[in-house]
Amino acid sequence: MSPAFGAMEVEHYSKGVLLEPFVHQVGGHSCVLRFNDKTICKPLIQREHQFYETLPTEMRKFTPQYEGVVSVSFEEDEDGNLCLIAYPLNGDHDNLENLDNSDCEPKSKLLRWTNKKTMLLENEKISKEWVRQHRKEEKMKSHKLEEEFEWLKKSEVLYYTVEKKGSVSSQFKHHNPWSMKCHQQQLQRMKENAKHRNQYKFILLENLTSRYEVPCVLDLKMGTRQHGDDASEEKKANQIRKCQQSTSAVIGVRVCGMQVYQAGTGQLMFMNKYHGRKLSVQGFKEALYQFFHNGKYLRRELFESVIKKLTELKSVLEKQESYRFYSSSLLIIYDGKERQEVSVDSDPEDLEDLSEESSDESAGAYAYKPTASTVDVRMIDFAHTTCKYYGEDSVVHEGQDTGYVFGLQNLIDIIKEIRDESSE
Repeated sequence: MSPAFGAMEVEHYSKGVLLEPFVHQVGGHSCVLRFNDKTICKPLIQREHQFYETLPTEMRKFTPQYEGVVSVSFEEDEDGNLCLIAYPLNGDHDNLENLDNSDCEPKSKLLRWTNKKTMLLENEKISKEWVRQHRKEEKMKSHKLEEEFEWLKKSEVLYYTVEKKGSVSSQFKHHNPWSMKCHQQQLQRMKENAKHRNQYKFILLENLTSRYEVPCVLDLKMGTRQHGDDASEEKKANQIRKCQQSTSAVIGVRVCGMQVYQAGTGQLMFMNKYHGRKLSVQGFKEALYQFFHNGKYLRRELFESVIKKLTELKSVLEKQESYRFYSSSLLIIYDGKERQEVSVDSDPEDLEDLSEESSDESAGAYAYKPTASTVDVRMIDFAHTTCKYYGEDSVVHEGQDTGYVFGLQNLIDIIKEIRDESSE
């Protein structure tokens, strides 16, 4: 542990928070960790940090709330397991103490990482169950758990059947293969650097999924250009190629990841960025349809809310002078929990969130009230964002980010097409 923490070295974990994997991460390559139920953290990148500290007021409702910076150390606990522990930055104990940690379990009960290649984990239960099902289906009884997990991580589209016992939300948190892949890579990087560096800065951000019982998350890479102004020629060429070979070049948006609960089959569906890159424009539209379909019916009551928010975001970005959001993503989130039937003559407070689309006359004396009637739309990932107000950038852009706005408009148009076609 760094001597900079002084007395905290004696207290060890008493002022630190053991970080867990954030299992609702569906895209990106930077590791996202769960600080507590309402807060996540990710490695601090100076440009992204600068964006959160200086972003325009009108954009704040479309980004996660920024909650500060912590210091993260790579440590071994008394049982020999390798852990990531967050501490107050520069002895600023209030930075952690002011955050709600009431839901943090004792360290012994939290998910841990191990220095072995496979995960010894509380994840072991789900890994074994997944292996059992997959072996039965494929008759591959000779496969080892490690091989099965490697296959799981490489699968571009994965369906996982949820066990019948237990609530959906309690099981949902174990199954996302993309988040586990990112966590293993991050841990490996920090392990390799541990002898030379064992203190990292992470930024704290609002956990956008915390309000949902079963979060359905769509990660969209926005814009017709992905490389930053500071990209090497190799990186630039690579990003241009990815855009040209995907829907990014054509409509300014592509699928970077997806997590959807299918109530019709009791399955969880995951789609990663590699599959998203292969989609045609029609395939992109079909993926969006799949995101809003729970296996039983299309969640039509969500369309007006998401269209309204995307249109508002587009209006806000059109007014942002000089900003370029290269390689930024847009998250669309809603609750996958099945809608519940409520009487239309119920207490007004019970119906205040009832969407217009769900108040169908054919429902008679009843209408459907979604657990969360609106969709959350947020911009994330600003490691390559640039603006003339940053000062140090060699390239200064003028006007709005036309590539991002172009993608937003096409996204709005496609969602409207799905809405209109589904109502015919």
